[in-house]
Amino acid sequence: MKALLCTAFGPLEKLTIREIPNPRPGPGQVLLDVKASSLNFPDALMAQGLYQVKPPLPFSPGTEMAGVIVETGADVRGFKPGDRVIAIAGWGGFAEECAVDAERVTPLPEDMDFDAGAAFLYTYETSLHGLQDRGRLKAGETLLVLGAAGGVGLAAIEIGKALGARVIAAASSEEKLALCRQLGADETINYASENLRDRIDELTGRRGVDIVYDPVGGPYTEIALRATAWGGRLLVIGFAAGDIPKIPINLALLKERSIVGVYWGESVKHDPEGHLRNVKQLAEWFAAGKVKPVISERVPLCEATAAMKRMINRQVKGKIVILPEA
Repeated sequence: MKALLCTAFGPLEKLTIREIPNPRPGPGQVLLDVKASSLNFPDALMAQGLYQVKPPLPFSPGTEMAGVIVETGADVRGFKPGDRVIAIAGWGGFAEECAVDAERVTPLPEDMDFDAGAAFLYTYETSLHGLQDRGRLKAGETLLVLGAAGGVGLAAIEIGKALGARVIAAASSEEKLALCRQLGADETINYASENLRDRIDELTGRRGVDIVYDPVGGPYTEIALRATAWGGRLLVIGFAAGDIPKIPINLALLKERSIVGVYWGESVKHDPEGHLRNVKQLAEWFAAGKVKPVISERVPLCEATAAMKRMINRQVKGKIVILPEA
């Protein structure tokens, strides 16, 4: 089968497409015929050796995928060949087949195609877990989303609106902000041309925002934290800008702010019931038309590396879907 392989951590140029043996499902695993995978920021970090998880070499990147089960290993219950599913494998999705732990597999909703399924759970579960479980977002509160036109940012906008929040979306271009407004953002800030702090003060009457959803890091994190209201919460999602900000700890004391870590993948192990509850909620919202992945590109496996580079350079809106069989 064809797979995009990382044989050594380093520049993305080292990734190569190769023919490798088809995987076999071990005990507790299913073998998936991968119909679509989506590109997430950790995929690129993992290939460069910059992520907190380092798979054994060689490996194929690709955290999130959708496809059809072709075989089940020993001790698998609840799934059978022919089932259409979504899988969060950790890695291995940029290939024609992938062996995945059955506990990381979720049935694909009947009204969802493979492309949407591949682009759904990782970003939407991260955002729902962050906003609801960790941030305790309440109806009527004001949510600021940084990097709002990326995959998790757009998901945060939709989920914030579904939870009854006023949503302010911040991004680096008018084109990106137009998409944010299309998905329901109440107000927008172009932090490439506007002063982020001044605009937050203007939009909130100097009260500040209740929650900052931050998948970006870099120079805007501290500015946004300083612009939170009394009891404000900064949700630390990731560091797409590349720089991990150094926050003066006294900012947490002032206004009784909270800096809250969000690590959805690990949280599933600690709260599997909460994970299932969130999956059910998201499926209901999808069926009701309240959330829907924005897929900006669909590319074959041979273009996956170039797509990763565009994502790292923050040239992508929404999600890119990789089609291993194209």
